[in-house]
Amino acid sequence: MQTREKNMERQYDILDRIRERYDKMSKGHKAIAGYILEHYDQAVFMTAAKLGETLGVSESTVVRFASGIGYEGYPGFQKALEACVQGKLGNIQKMDAKYGKSSQSEILTSVLTSDIEKLQDTIQNLDPAAFEMAVSGILEADTVYIMALRSNEPLAAFLHFYLNMIRGNVVLLNTTSVTETFEQMIRISEKDCFIGISFPRYSMRTLKAMEFANDRNAKVIAITDNIHSPMNLYSSCNLFARSDMVSIVDSLVAPLSVINALVVALCLKCPQDVKKNLETLEEVWNNYQVYLNDEINFIDDEPMLNYSLRKEEKET
Repeated sequence: MQTREKNMERQYDILDRIRERYDKMSKGHKAIAGYILEHYDQAVFMTAAKLGETLGVSESTVVRFASGIGYEGYPGFQKALEACVQGKLGNIQKMDAKYGKSSQSEILTSVLTSDIEKLQDTIQNLDPAAFEMAVSGILEADTVYIMALRSNEPLAAFLHFYLNMIRGNVVLLNTTSVTETFEQMIRISEKDCFIGISFPRYSMRTLKAMEFANDRNAKVIAITDNIHSPMNLYSSCNLFARSDMVSIVDSLVAPLSVINALVVALCLKCPQDVKKNLETLEEVWNNYQVYLNDEINFIDDEPMLNYSLRKEEKET
């Protein structure tokens, strides 16, 4: 039991070491750091020479990287990576121990109860001033850029969908290519806002995009799990939502609730604009028979069913 706990401590230690030092690393070391954080389960099997070859850097650069984050050469660094992989496998073993003999209803209750606890923790720890700052930043920006990858991608898609109904000029950065990401945000400036969403395992591609946005003096908003998240390195506004692993699955209930609250707050800040946009959308839907008039929207706490038709009835 003690050995497993030590392994878990090592896992957090190596990843945190890399994240904490990332901002001050050289370009070559940042490339190694990014690869390790996203692919440590692959890097664990690589020699220093092979890792260097994969990233286009020298073997000596890899060795200096290992020493630079506090390990006595590459062998010590590789042992920490092994502990990292063992920790990941430990999560699967813990899942089997926790749920293996449970009934389906017990699993349902356990997972939902866990999500409720995460929501309560988020309510207690979310900074209201940061939330207000995020709402203002999104409203005032010329263009809003949103980025989240892997399991966090649905969060970005949800936010993008509703922001498009509230305001124009919303860009969802959903490419898997770092080069294409920079191409899509090449015009970002101090008049714009960048929203980066990332939870463990943190995305280095999202972090690099946030760094670029920060360098261009854009307002950078991070939606992440806690103050130790590397996403805070380049953000001026941090919204924290509790997100733990439920077995091998990321729990994104609390982050989605925070995003939902952002959308509601933005709607209340500019209700007439939202109402106008929805009216225009419904006219388009009706004209092109996108929906068969069976959708309900809520405007001013009132169900909006065939809003344009009901409006005409009131006028007559």
